[in-house]
Amino acid sequence: MSHAHVPMRSLDTLWFQVAGTVCNIACTHCFISCSPANHSHEMLSLGDVERRLDEARRLGVRDYYFTGGEPFMNRDMLAILERTLEQGAATVLTNGMLLRRDICRRLRELFDASEYSLDIRVSLDGFDAASHDAIRGAGVWDRVMIGLRNLAEAGLNPVITVTTAATGVGTAAGRARFLEIIRGFGFSRPRLKVLPLFHIGAEEQRTRGYEEWERLTPEMVEQGDVSVLQCSASRMVTSKGVFVCPILIEQQEARMGDSIAETLRPFPLKFSACHTCWVDGVTCTT
Repeated sequence: MSHAHVPMRSLDTLWFQVAGTVCNIACTHCFISCSPANHSHEMLSLGDVERRLDEARRLGVRDYYFTGGEPFMNRDMLAILERTLEQGAATVLTNGMLLRRDICRRLRELFDASEYSLDIRVSLDGFDAASHDAIRGAGVWDRVMIGLRNLAEAGLNPVITVTTAATGVGTAAGRARFLEIIRGFGFSRPRLKVLPLFHIGAEEQRTRGYEEWERLTPEMVEQGDVSVLQCSASRMVTSKGVFVCPILIEQQEARMGDSIAETLRPFPLKFSACHTCWVDGVTCTT
């Protein structure tokens, strides 16, 4: 079967699987099945990140994203952000449970000290504790609320990221409802990002896997512009090398090399998750 390919347009964004696949919770829809016991990818040290940052600077990278797992389980996370903000904008994707007051105060200090932006993205999955905790675990909502209050107290306005796992989130009415909920958290200018579900990892077990027809073909994309896909302008650093994107780090064929420089080549859109990105216009960036 022939595959459509996405070119490397320019390396604007570099992702770091900074916490590996280690997380303090095990969400039922996680596309890489992160959990306290999943060490498929290990955490990155400050030294690991610094070496990649040096290469990224030479390649002209402008934005840096940190994900996991749960990034704030990495004891080097604040030091990593301090170093990153010396050369570019940074965004951290977190479940919000570890955003203690001292952490949020330090994040604000880093925000104020850098000429580059620092964004915090907090994941929620539902309009209330019942719907959220059905996906993320008992008691998680209440702990995230503490983290959000701590961010508000520090004067940081996070992006709230939700998936369509909870019923109604993806509708216009659902989005409007969520914006009102965010205002209720104490953020006068709510920021919301809605993402579709990827039917891999834990989500495949929760609902379904991809059907055979959910594949991209050259004919499907020939009338469009594949350079709009995130993978035309970003790569993902993990403890096992550099992968094409944050979604496919459990696919060995998505590993593109040891160095960032050797991954700057076209990539075949052969995975079913690529179908979701194309059809839904997904970008993992803020």
